[in-house]
Amino acid sequence: MVKQEAQREQTASMEDYLEAIANLGGSTKVVRVKQISEMLGVKMPSVTSALKKLSGQELVEHQRYGHIKLTPEGDKIAGDVISRHKALTRFFAQALGINPQTAEEDACKIEHVISPLSMERLAKFVEFIEAYPLGRTNFPTRYKYYLEHGEPLQDCSKRGVKKRK
Repeated sequence: MVKQEAQREQTASMEDYLEAIANLGGSTKVVRVKQISEMLGVKMPSVTSALKKLSGQELVEHQRYGHIKLTPEGDKIAGDVISRHKALTRFFAQALGINPQTAEEDACKIEHVISPLSMERLAKFVEFIEAYPLGRTNFPTRYKYYLEHGEPLQDCSKRGVKKRK
């Protein structure tokens, strides 16, 4: 279980840069400053400044006027940000019925401030509702079981047990 008091070490802005680099090229493909600038809608000197900071933290490999590549640690952080972003987007769109564009925008804002415990529970909730749609009976009981055991409560019919009349 994730501890609630755990803190992320990167600012929202730095996480956005790592996420952009990962989305543009990941840990295997190199990226250029101009690509990041266009993706994030910021000026190239701002990207260069952020890259210096990320490079100093050994999260990216970057030489002036050269390609940008995530280090293994940078890739790990970027993967976490992307995972939070996807889970939040799915939650807003699927569980709350929010249109995809708004769900995407809200996820981008919230992914940086949500606590690890809330994020873990939200991701588990999305997984759960995909297995058990909201209209099914005993939803609260089934969800509690899923949180405690990490797997859905099996229906008798799914286990091959016949119900008595």
